[in-house]
Amino acid sequence: MSMKHFLLVGLLAFLSACASNQVLDESLSESELYLLAQQDLDANSYNAAVEKLRALESRYPFGRFAQQAQLELIYAYYENQEPDAAKSSSDRFIRLHPQHPNVDYAYYMGGITSFTRDRGIFERFLPLDMTRRDPGAARDSFNEFAQLVSRYPESRYAPDARLRMIYLRNLLAAYDVNVGHYYLKRQAHLAAANRGRYVVENFQQTPSVADGLALMVEAYQRMAMPELADTSLAVLRANYPEHPSLDGDTFRHHVEPAQRERGRFNKMAGDLMNKVMTPPSRNAGTQMEREMQQQYLQARDALPREIRTPVQAEEKQGRSIWSRMTFGLFD
Repeated sequence: MSMKHFLLVGLLAFLSACASNQVLDESLSESELYLLAQQDLDANSYNAAVEKLRALESRYPFGRFAQQAQLELIYAYYENQEPDAAKSSSDRFIRLHPQHPNVDYAYYMGGITSFTRDRGIFERFLPLDMTRRDPGAARDSFNEFAQLVSRYPESRYAPDARLRMIYLRNLLAAYDVNVGHYYLKRQAHLAAANRGRYVVENFQQTPSVADGLALMVEAYQRMAMPELADTSLAVLRANYPEHPSLDGDTFRHHVEPAQRERGRFNKMAGDLMNKVMTPPSRNAGTQMEREMQQQYLQARDALPREIRTPVQAEEKQGRSIWSRMTFGLFD
């Protein structure tokens, strides 16, 4: 690297440090700090908004904007690509204000943060198979959305949380099928059969149930257990006659999951996850409501047809052909 490049890197680092160490005037009132934070949110200056919201909370912990600032801070952290801080802030708000009228927003943002936790810049644009990755974040997100839906079924965020739970449940089921096929490759036939049975018993009404049955048939056949294999095969034929492993009266299992089912699930994953969806706001009077409502509608339009709820015709209008072709990445 040339000296010119070193100087350029050093200059950028210096400017970044100066920008991140701006000192806020100690004489600013609570309302002035909150107004400045809202102006930063309007300008998409989320790092600056975080600093002002944190200053507001620390200087005026019992002020009239304190709880509001804590909620705004969750959103600002999320938009500033600080998922751990956003999750910690949402958990803290729930712990400190369990009876707050907008605590459902904190539950929702906790689920959203886990939902997008493993989606880095490369994962957003590369065709990665999410069903083959560690499902820890997906399980966390599902559990957090489940708390929201069970505690606040009438929340404005509950419909979106339910849609995301369907997607996450499909993803977790497909992950278990992939694990079962890995066991088959390693000749762990009993483990493969148990994993297929787990999918069938715990993930009903997901696209992976048929693959779970096929996994059981193949594993039982390899273990020379014809009765169990025939029972599983009969269930597969009765409920999923179009499954690719069924060729007339012949069962031909593939070591990999059925291509058709995997392709459909990958399309669902791509449609939903190529763009990191931004949640709707809980506050009708700030920049979040004005900006995020439009993004929320666009994100809902991007949901796969399999889990999309009906929307009014007028809500479907407003997106250009370019926006739809690019999945809204350049909106």
